[in-house]
Amino acid sequence: MKGLMLIFAPLYLLLCWMQPGGSVKISFVFTPRKANQVIQMSMVEDAVDDMYFGCDKAMTRKINDRYFEEENKGAIFASAWKNSEKCSKRNIVHDKNSVLTKNHRQAICVYTSDHEKFYEIFNAAVRTNRTIYQTSFPFHSLHFWLTSAVQILNNNMKCHNTYRRTKTVFTGNVNQIIRFGFFASSSYSSMMTHFGTKTCFNITTCSGAFLGNYPNLRGEEQEVLIPPYEQFKIKGKIPKKKNSQYVGGLDDCDVVYVLESAGVHSNLNCQAV
Repeated sequence: MKGLMLIFAPLYLLLCWMQPGGSVKISFVFTPRKANQVIQMSMVEDAVDDMYFGCDKAMTRKINDRYFEEENKGAIFASAWKNSEKCSKRNIVHDKNSVLTKNHRQAICVYTSDHEKFYEIFNAAVRTNRTIYQTSFPFHSLHFWLTSAVQILNNNMKCHNTYRRTKTVFTGNVNQIIRFGFFASSSYSSMMTHFGTKTCFNITTCSGAFLGNYPNLRGEEQEVLIPPYEQFKIKGKIPKKKNSQYVGGLDDCDVVYVLESAGVHSNLNCQAV
């Protein structure tokens, strides 16, 4: 589970891939968030939040015919994808009845691996790349397969009560509607203390999915992955001085936000087909 997700990659990271003839295409530039930055929760309107509702088959074709081949020329993505090959095959024997494809499984493995901190680069792009989604967004394939995997694993729209710990200070107001705006890891366990105690969340997610044994660490972190498009209402804000009896097991956190699913919101649905 990626408890922080807030990008400590090199400053002004340039992600690029080689084009035919040896030319280099720069796909995005981002400035990482600082470790001590205070983050105001919001709807994160710059997020890549495609849900692929109504265009799943068309997007699958476009991924297979174009996006994956193009994006796999990028050294960063190609390395992360190749590194997760073994993980993606790990569950085949015990997963004969699953509707997840190998690409779904491998996308989960890529995202949950610490390989070269790729998940930080990926989530930075997801959080900020709305304006280039239809042109030079570098991760259409991974975004689609990860989104599709979450939707398949939660096809009954079951709601989950989960916890998320961070080392970052977040601020928000009760009754505010917010989104994480990236693929947010959470857990059935409230005791993942190594992910932080600055700001913690008790979450009711109805679009997120339990990843079971698919992640790189199998089921060790009891991970429930929340997609960028799910929105939440802040139902409570509990400071530490009032948190000693907090039922959720987050009594060591400086502040706990209680989030309740408030449906979905997408600015980019089917915009890359």
